[in-house]
Amino acid sequence: MEEQEYNRKYINLRVLKSIQEYLKTDCDSPSLYPITVPDDLLVQALRLQGAENADKLIHHIFKLGLALWSEKLFKDEFGSQESLEDFIETVKERDHGEGPAAREERPEH
Repeated sequence: MEEQEYNRKYINLRVLKSIQEYLKTDCDSPSLYPITVPDDLLVQALRLQGAENADKLIHHIFKLGLALWSEKLFKDEFGSQESLEDFIETVKERDHGEGPAAREERPEH
């Protein structure tokens, strides 16, 4: 496996893992990034459900989209669970715990 392909897969693996962890949580933390939603969706949700429930609805819609996007990323990058597991073994064998992330975090001397 070429270095460029390995690094791309490793980065995408980290993205997928962070999405997986995010989707497991049921937090109501505030948004870091504002998102644009259709005006009428927001107005009608506010009218029908109130501000707190409208916020939960928007968050739910975001999580659904994130789940769909991460499934596509997984399919495009790894294709199957077996391919993912093979890549994880490659990471373990190749770097002995010293993946690109560890190299990035290591201070330069």
